[in-house]
Amino acid sequence: MPMLSRGKHRNPSKGACFMEFASYLAGERWSDHPSCTHPLLAGLARLVNDHTSDAARPRLAELIPSVIGLTGDDPRLDARIALCSARAALPVVAHERQLAMAVSILSAGHVLAELEGRSAGDLDERSRQALAQVPDATRWAYTFGRGVRVSAKGFRRYAAPNTVQLAVRGIAQACVPDPDSLLRDLLADAIDDCWALLRPDAGTGAGTAVESAVDSATKTAAEPAPAAVDPARWADACRLTGLSA
Repeated sequence: MPMLSRGKHRNPSKGACFMEFASYLAGERWSDHPSCTHPLLAGLARLVNDHTSDAARPRLAELIPSVIGLTGDDPRLDARIALCSARAALPVVAHERQLAMAVSILSAGHVLAELEGRSAGDLDERSRQALAQVPDATRWAYTFGRGVRVSAKGFRRYAAPNTVQLAVRGIAQACVPDPDSLLRDLLADAIDDCWALLRPDAGTGAGTAVESAVDSATKTAAEPAPAAVDPARWADACRLTGLSA
């Protein structure tokens, strides 16, 4: 696996972040904003990359193939990514951020319900479980959001990216034993949720999309996968960044 590093890099010889490595594997111009990945998911990946410790960052590399080709115009993608981020952060972040994350869960849930033709208060089981862990913040969020209507367009443009940013920074600063693992799990869960929406036939179990992509990149390209990556290109990317495959 390659050794990823923080920040933006002018070219592979200077190193690579998560999304820069993805851009090379996808055959795109070297960039941390490649078109092969949904913009908000790519933003989450960059934040997780930069807020993960140097020691733990190599564990993110196996997720890289699974974001290639994971994009689309479905507005539910932004809501799902924001919802994943808020759910992961809510139980562990500082109190003031818990309030924001609880509001984000309710807002994202409302937007998803509207887009899917369901009742506005119809939250999924994972969201209900997350909110149940912080009853005070949840009560405040329901009071705060009473009578407030969140449009899908507004949520996608403003609330979703703000939620992702607050969630990642909150987890990174949380007083928990292993924030790095929480950040990696958040990214993996968001990837799985996006694959479940875009490619439901690829599988619905946790880790399905990630495992398929990793197997493709690190074992063999004989079996088609949702995010198939040529193993030779993976090795070449490691070489160009001055690292070993």
